[in-house]
Amino acid sequence: MDVNRDFPTKISPQKQNKQPGHEKEMNPPPVFDDPDYKASQRLLNRVAVITGGDSGIGRAVAVAYAKEGADVAIIYLDEHDDAEDTKKYVEAQGRRCLLLPGDIGDEKFCADCVGKIIDEYKKIDILVNNAGEQHPQNSIEDISKEQLERTFKTNIFGMFFITKAAMPHLKEGAVIINTSSVTAYKGDERLIDYSATKGAVTTFTRSLSLSLAKRKIRVNAIAPGPIWTPLIPSSFNEEEVGKFGSSTSIGRPGQPVELAPAYVLLASDGSTFINGETIHINGGEMLNS
Repeated sequence: MDVNRDFPTKISPQKQNKQPGHEKEMNPPPVFDDPDYKASQRLLNRVAVITGGDSGIGRAVAVAYAKEGADVAIIYLDEHDDAEDTKKYVEAQGRRCLLLPGDIGDEKFCADCVGKIIDEYKKIDILVNNAGEQHPQNSIEDISKEQLERTFKTNIFGMFFITKAAMPHLKEGAVIINTSSVTAYKGDERLIDYSATKGAVTTFTRSLSLSLAKRKIRVNAIAPGPIWTPLIPSSFNEEEVGKFGSSTSIGRPGQPVELAPAYVLLASDGSTFINGETIHINGGEMLNS
């Protein structure tokens, strides 16, 4: 990737009324692919499962994995247009892409997904737990029981459910990668429940890595800072979206494509001595906190 590439420095004020949002409606559109990326078949013939893989970070990871030779299964809620677009990009790399829509907070759905993936691909080599949702509130008093349960069901329960369902099919050398967040480390006054789930993701990563080390299955995480994905315009108001990413030392939001190489690294044989760790990709946001 050209380090001098012109990524958007400003985000137009905008709002989407339903979460998860849709990538097609975003202005500017997120940058999820690097046309100059030089793949080296680091994931050749592996099977990757990506939750929340229809758009945003998940889409960037799906495309990068396909370029590296992996077949992909994408689990997503109901953003069918985004999912179909991602499938086209994956298939354009000569790899297969299985779409599995539904609620990852439902344990039976997760088990059904794994069954379909095994039927289609016969194995799972990489599991990327990336699905998430957030609902800003001004006070803990404004967080309803329903919101709290919903956020934890998607961000934590779903991660547990899909990982548990996949475990019988993960062999020696398999990899699990979880998407945490900078909010797990610095907090966020308006994302109390979301930040709590991301703290749990970080601890889940460390604990599971210890549990699975004897089976030679590695577990790591990536903690993004402000990344321009559909979650942003579907979470915040227009004014907040217009300022999104300005808190970083780089002075702009990150783009999904800027995270994809780290997910490739953690999935590949180039990271065989990395386990239980978190890679921070946040544009220096914590430096300003």
